Amino acid sequence: MKKQLTACIALLLFGLFNGLNAQEASWHTYVEQLAEEEGMDAQTVENLYTELLYLESNPMDLNSVTGEQLERFLLLSTAEVTSLVTFLEKNRPLYTVYELRNVPYLDFQTIERILPFFRVGEAQKEQLGFSPWTIVRDGLHELQLRFDKTLTPRAGYTSYPDSVLERYPNRKYRGEDFYTSLRYSYRYRDKVQAGITAEKDAGEPFLRSGYPKGYDHYGIHLLLRDIGLFKTVALGDYRLSFGQGLILNNDYGVSKSWGSDQVARRTQQPKRHFSTSESGFFRGVAALLPAGDLDITAFYSSRKIDANLSERGEITSFKTDGLHRTPLEREKKRNSREQVTGVNLNYRRGGLQMGISGIYHTYSRMYNPTLQAYNLYYLRDSTHLNGSFDYSWQLPGFLFAGETAIARNGAVATLNMIQYRSTGGSTLTLLHRHYPISYNALYGQAFSEGSVLCNESGLYLGGSISPFRGVTLNSYIDLVHHPWMRFGVEGPSNTIDCYLLGSWRINRRSTLDLRYKYKRKEKNISLPEEDAKPQLPYTTQKVRLRWSQSLQAGWEFRTTADIAIYKEKPYPAEKGIMLSQNISYRGSGPLTGDAFVAIFDAESYDARLYSYERNLLSTFYMPSFYGKGVRVALSGKISFSPALTLSLKASHTRYRDRDTIGSGTEQISGNSRSDLWCYLQWKF
Repeated sequence: MKKQLTACIALLLFGLFNGLNAQEASWHTYVEQLAEEEGMDAQTVENLYTELLYLESNPMDLNSVTGEQLERFLLLSTAEVTSLVTFLEKNRPLYTVYELRNVPYLDFQTIERILPFFRVGEAQKEQLGFSPWTIVRDGLHELQLRFDKTLTPRAGYTSYPDSVLERYPNRKYRGEDFYTSLRYSYRYRDKVQAGITAEKDAGEPFLRSGYPKGYDHYGIHLLLRDIGLFKTVALGDYRLSFGQGLILNNDYGVSKSWGSDQVARRTQQPKRHFSTSESGFFRGVAALLPAGDLDITAFYSSRKIDANLSERGEITSFKTDGLHRTPLEREKKRNSREQVTGVNLNYRRGGLQMGISGIYHTYSRMYNPTLQAYNLYYLRDSTHLNGSFDYSWQLPGFLFAGETAIARNGAVATLNMIQYRSTGGSTLTLLHRHYPISYNALYGQAFSEGSVLCNESGLYLGGSISPFRGVTLNSYIDLVHHPWMRFGVEGPSNTIDCYLLGSWRINRRSTLDLRYKYKRKEKNISLPEEDAKPQLPYTTQKVRLRWSQSLQAGWEFRTTADIAIYKEKPYPAEKGIMLSQNISYRGSGPLTGDAFVAIFDAESYDARLYSYERNLLSTFYMPSFYGKGVRVALSGKISFSPALTLSLKASHTRYRDRDTIGSGTEQISGNSRSDLWCYLQWKF
């Protein structure tokens, strides 16, 4: 450990003299913080990342953007959207995006974060309609081809004799050892969005005899806005979010570390699902019909889903990874049907908003999770029903918001918050939620400590302040009580979650960030020479120090030191440390690139460390590491023209404390792994 620490300090000192661009700590850092949240769904992060990349490549014109468009932009809070809309109404036309500095409630960091998503064009009169000819003539097309391959052999691709496969058919993948996807999208202004996705994971068959569909997964969507009487119509694959998410939110999750002003949700118009994720979306039709101050959203979805089945043919759990590589995985492919329908009535007048929502599920099979003490109150039925009432009320400097929902069994869940924001940019948010042990909402995703909205009561207090020029502090504390058993916990338990992020903008090109996270939970822990497993606390602490600076001619540097400490009572603490250096080049020429190197030494999986790397367009990658080793990644993008770009990335990870990597069909014989990513993008 001492040798690793010495090397880490040397690398950190190198970064202090070379640094990184402060702009790197923009929306990419937001997504990074979201991904690092314990238990955060990777598919949620992928959806968010895909949507933000799309908006970044199609920036909104500040001279024509509407309030409804800004509300679909989740990097702005409700108060910030209202302030920006008011500013634009009074000050259009704008001549530069930097006029955003004059918007009340938008601090410097927020402006820096959202700048890539806006542009300033000539003020134009809004066109009242569009014809099929203008759609064909003026639309923008985009084609994306992706190819990934792990160069190091894995056990699932080993050749076995037929006699072995006859006895153990799931030892070998049925497909090729590469990932590939094709995505086509079309856009006409903000009126029309259409697209097709096709994907096959590594190990799934591709264009082979006996698999006539070619790709393993297909998706299609069509999104129309301001068509006839309807404000929005979605056909094919789409996502929705009502209220604070207590009964429906398959759009984006809520991360505590996003900031106290971002915890409030709002009802969203139907959005396209363009990610390659094979779960967590609707497939069917959704429509939003305005009626004065009232918006009516109705939807219906019917799609086949993957599920794990019991011997009686009942659904014990939903399979959401989308992998169909072995005979066993292929047996679970789309073996059940899910139908969901619902409606939302959303009333707005001035700063007041109120909504009523209802959602109904039905499955082609009985949903009956394998009975355990902790899931005694989970839903066990083939149908389910939820209803809710949500509200928000904006006053100068204040926001009151919340939602109360009821399940078919009568369990009532509620979430309420009050938020204050000063004209100087300081914020303070107090949020309380109560999710009973018997509350069930299969598509609910709201502010919570756990991944399921039940068995939780909590009080959250968060805020941000700028005590000195260039210095910003963001912090929260979340106190949670779980009145019933949880997985690994045989009785009631408590959670304490604390967070502090200090950011010092030294000058226009240099930033220093210090982040500290502390979480205390409880579980039943085995003690030596004792049969009983008492319920004891365990803590996880994470510290990150990051120096950021940009140099001339497009060179950017980022040096990060990460420390993780995991402690189970009464055992000694397990520690992990990683130091990483990222060097980026974003010059004026056609070639850009990134180089990333990290040294890590983590004593256990619980003390694992995360590596956030610049990945290829429309992809998100944030691996975690434990053990001792080195990670190196190189990526580059060449623009043959403004319309055609090719991106390549290669990575290599070498461990010093093991002879194999992974397990089962993913096991690698050896202590290193190499991967390759390729991405081709064509706009026309």
